[in-house]
Amino acid sequence: MKKSTYANAQSFFGKTRIVLALLGILPFLLAVYMFVYEKINMTDMIVIFSVLALFSILSGFYIMRTFADRLVNLVEQTARVTNGEKNDHVLIESDKELVDISAHFNAIIDKLTAANKRLKEQSVMLMAYAQDLSESYDKAKKEEELRNRLSQYLASHLVEKLVNAGDGMLFENEKKEVTVLFADIRAFTIIAEKMDPEEVVAMLNQFFSTMVDIIFDHNGILDKFVGDQIMAVFGAISSDTHAPSDAIRAALKMQAALDGLMKKRAQQNVKTFEVGIGINTGCAIIGNVGSDNRVDYTVIGDCVNTAAGLENQALGGEIIIGEETYQKTKDRFPVKSRDDVFIKNKNVPIKCYTVLR
Repeated sequence: MKKSTYANAQSFFGKTRIVLALLGILPFLLAVYMFVYEKINMTDMIVIFSVLALFSILSGFYIMRTFADRLVNLVEQTARVTNGEKNDHVLIESDKELVDISAHFNAIIDKLTAANKRLKEQSVMLMAYAQDLSESYDKAKKEEELRNRLSQYLASHLVEKLVNAGDGMLFENEKKEVTVLFADIRAFTIIAEKMDPEEVVAMLNQFFSTMVDIIFDHNGILDKFVGDQIMAVFGAISSDTHAPSDAIRAALKMQAALDGLMKKRAQQNVKTFEVGIGINTGCAIIGNVGSDNRVDYTVIGDCVNTAAGLENQALGGEIIIGEETYQKTKDRFPVKSRDDVFIKNKNVPIKCYTVLR
């Protein structure tokens, strides 16, 4: 069993033992000595013993009171720490027991201070993490909103390419080579006059849904709907030399899909229609065009007007391409040369070709 360290003269326990031993034994020894050698009588011895006993009691009370005062002092100092009135060490000069108690209390204060410091540091880190998490969430939310907006104009893989490429890639104004495709329902006005408004809207939605999916599948961008007309752009996202081929493939797929769609409409005994498509390649300005309140990201230039003019020349089921588109896709698709055609706002006729289906 470990020996107690509080039995020496520096501790309250040790002091108490010594004082009580002296105050308890000495009166008896003194009384016996005086009774034996001084020849005092029993009455005097009782008086002396009583005085010595009283002295012993008072001395013990003094020792206990002194220790109690020091204990109260320790309690007051620790209470000040607990109440936040001070945060430094408890300093006390007293018996070993109280000194050790204050030392242990100070050790606890040091540990709590260190723990509090770590908690503050972790709180700062957590706040930083929370801010980073909030910024990441906002960024992810904005990216998701951007994806939803872009998905109305682009195929999903092009949307991801744009989002991952960084801000501003799509919406910067620039001049570059693109291939423009126009597709329009032939004799739409005559057809629409014989149909209910609900039927016209349903027909257009069916037509647009089928055509737009094909445009997206061939890396095209939906520029706009104009009545019954679709305008799509190929090669606007990057300098892709396959844009003219993508546009022709998309046009062929659009006409094939339309044939299947018209067969279903004929079986349902509803109006059928045909589509003419014009395609042209050339330099165009790509950017935000509009007013302060409304802008469209679109392409403008002579090549766009030429594509629209070629589409006007196309009969139902035809695909007409311009000279530049032909030169960039020569020997890839079967074509037939056409007579030069005049297009609005052009003084000279232009060469064009019909893509054979």
